[in-house]
Amino acid sequence: MTDQDAEIVDLPEGRIATATGAAAALAAQRVLTPRPRAMSGDEALIVCDNLVKIYKVADLEVVALQGLDLLVEAGEFIALVGASGSGKSTLLNILAGLDVPSAGRAVVAGHVLGEMGTAERTEYRRSVIGFVWQQTARNLLPYLSAEENVEMPMLLHGLASHERHDRAIELLGLVGLADRATHRPDRLSGGEQQRVAIAVALANNPSVLLADEPTGELDSDTAEQVFELMRTLNRELGVTIVVVTHDPLVSERVQRTIAIRDGRTSTETLRRAAVSDAGEHHVVAEEYAVLDRVGRLQLPPAHVEALRLHRRVRVVLEDDHISIWPDVGGDNNGGPA
Repeated sequence: MTDQDAEIVDLPEGRIATATGAAAALAAQRVLTPRPRAMSGDEALIVCDNLVKIYKVADLEVVALQGLDLLVEAGEFIALVGASGSGKSTLLNILAGLDVPSAGRAVVAGHVLGEMGTAERTEYRRSVIGFVWQQTARNLLPYLSAEENVEMPMLLHGLASHERHDRAIELLGLVGLADRATHRPDRLSGGEQQRVAIAVALANNPSVLLADEPTGELDSDTAEQVFELMRTLNRELGVTIVVVTHDPLVSERVQRTIAIRDGRTSTETLRRAAVSDAGEHHVVAEEYAVLDRVGRLQLPPAHVEALRLHRRVRVVLEDDHISIWPDVGGDNNGGPA
């Protein structure tokens, strides 16, 4: 190891490590990125680049997103997880066109969200995005039947009556509720209401389906049914699905789980099918720290606490990886981290 290979980086609040050296950044990218992915993200369906959202509450400013980066490919089914206040719902609202970023860049299916006016965002929500809320009552109009609820988005797009009817029955069939088409929400169970809500969200063939805690008000068996339905729709229709959830049932069974902490993406858990030596099929889950475009990553809090890292660490470029060491004057007296 040479002096050129190592550099000291600050750990503000003991949580963020920044590798600013070119060699360190390239090595970290090679190790931490589980599959090739263009850094520009131009080909991704969803691109968030250094996304910032600041809310003003009285005389205070609350920073909900602090330079968040995210890439989602077409056809993915991902989950966003994080503690309350981490920024995940703020991100979902921006992607849905319900809110606008304070800074940074957010692009969905070619639409630059920060540059759209009110009318453009309304059209974007009607044609590009489908949205499912946690509260079942919020998704459906109580005085309309299931079929009429599904037809409503198509009515706003001017589809003829017979086209709306055929499409609504087709979608209700996909969610297993063709026989409940004439029922109003108060005659449907919570799980049935959420399935109708999914059909409503898919009415205009959106590029992205966003769901905010879609199983949050359901019992475990019903939540399982709704989640399996979403997996089926993702697989058969190819629709990209982004779910905000606290439900381990959801977060542990999607293709990619993205953890958000303090307004930034912190880790990604990727899942892939594997075959054991005995020939048994199983799923392998691997967690990666997320390296942003300027070389920053968030160390897992458990690692920081276990090794008593604080303020700053040394980042050392090895032959095929990077090692992180406490500062020489730290509690571990320069031992490896």
